[in-house]
Amino acid sequence: MTSFSKHLTFRWADLDPNFHVRHSVYYDCAAQHRMEILDSLGLNLKVFQKMHFGPVLFREECVFRKEITQGNSVYIHTTVAKMRTDASRWSIAHEFRTEDNLLCATLTVDGAWMDTKLRKLIDPVPEIAVNALLSIPKSEDFIES
Repeated sequence: MTSFSKHLTFRWADLDPNFHVRHSVYYDCAAQHRMEILDSLGLNLKVFQKMHFGPVLFREECVFRKEITQGNSVYIHTTVAKMRTDASRWSIAHEFRTEDNLLCATLTVDGAWMDTKLRKLIDPVPEIAVNALLSIPKSEDFIES
């Protein structure tokens, strides 16, 4: 699988009363991974503040397939699943997989770039953001829109 990947560890506080990873932890891990990826591609908080723009999400959905418990060795794999040619709108997919590549969950976000001063979608998308999204591997079922 070609993607940005990261090994995850879970804390006792990440578990629910059934002793598996709480649903909201998946969302937190995915958000953290997206921001780490953007940061590694030159889009960090300082750049967002200086250029007055940042990512905004319209939809966030997780489909759970197999429970994850504290002792599981799990990796998050992140790809771009859908993107407009100008990178103004995009979907990013996060797959949570075991060491044996068993799919545990898929979390998908749909988003765009927002002008943080005007509080509306930015047009045109800054080149640094376009280049960052183009640098993230595409999913096997990538859709260009």
